[in-house]
Amino acid sequence: MAKILTFKKKQLSEKHKGKTLCKNGFHKWEIINERKFDVKQGQLVTVYRCKRCGKHKNTAI
Repeated sequence: MAKILTFKKKQLSEKHKGKTLCKNGFHKWEIINERKFDVKQGQLVTVYRCKRCGKHKNTAI
């Protein structure tokens, strides 16, 4: 005889697992270094870090 499997509807938390804000591009940036000088570009650089995932981003002023 075949085994009968019972299927149940996924909960919303299981359905949306892994779809965080950062994965969709909605990072929460905070400034780490306000005034850092880049010698090669000759400009001030601001360093940002995401509070949720820890990704870094640099911008030249």
